[in-house]
Amino acid sequence: MMTKSELFEKLKKEFIKILADENLLTEKIEITSKALTPEEAIGITKRKDFPIITGNEIMLEADCKGAKGQAFTDSPALFKGTLAEICNLDMEKDLHAAGLFIAALNAVMKYLGRTDCTVHCKSEGPEKCGKDIVEFIQENYDDPKIVLIGYQPAMIDNLSKAFKLRVLDLNPVNVGQLRYGITVEHGITDYDDAVKGWADLVLCTGSTICNGTIVNFMGLDKPVLFFGTTLAGAAPILGLKRLCFADRYN
Repeated sequence: MMTKSELFEKLKKEFIKILADENLLTEKIEITSKALTPEEAIGITKRKDFPIITGNEIMLEADCKGAKGQAFTDSPALFKGTLAEICNLDMEKDLHAAGLFIAALNAVMKYLGRTDCTVHCKSEGPEKCGKDIVEFIQENYDDPKIVLIGYQPAMIDNLSKAFKLRVLDLNPVNVGQLRYGITVEHGITDYDDAVKGWADLVLCTGSTICNGTIVNFMGLDKPVLFFGTTLAGAAPILGLKRLCFADRYN
């Protein structure tokens, strides 16, 4: 299994290569990342328990020549500088740096046309996403037992009505609580039983790329779908399957 150190090293190496190939590495391109308010990030939603609203996550937004890239993180950070400076950040030791790097990577990959869905859907988007994910899984995976990594209320509500579902999270506010008919389990202590043993399909939040815990869901002997905007730029680099419908709703 790839280590967190190897993951970040690979991302940095590949990003630098992309920038060099596109003659962007030495350009005086500024990447500005800012923490968005919940309303800026996700709009006015029917449900009020999304992590971005409850304050458990911050969304960073980077801008590369008008192309925007976002990243969910629990480590807020502000930055204004060049792409070369972004590439020199120490992602492994600094979660602030990791969030900035991922947001910048998403913006650049969007600018180059190498990825899509780099901006989170708003307002009714998350509700539509929950329904679209159910439809996608039914069309492609029949009737799997699903483990959802990360607390996403619209997804839990819709998935639990269509499939056998377990939900893992690390936020103590959620762990052990009954949410939409599902008891939220602990992302570490229940990992082996739920992910390695019970699941036929794993749905994992792409924001795990920011703290490196995504390595726990790479190379499993079962299908894994990473969802959301945060993994937009890294997914094609790492060869990971990503599910996001944000561009349908924005």
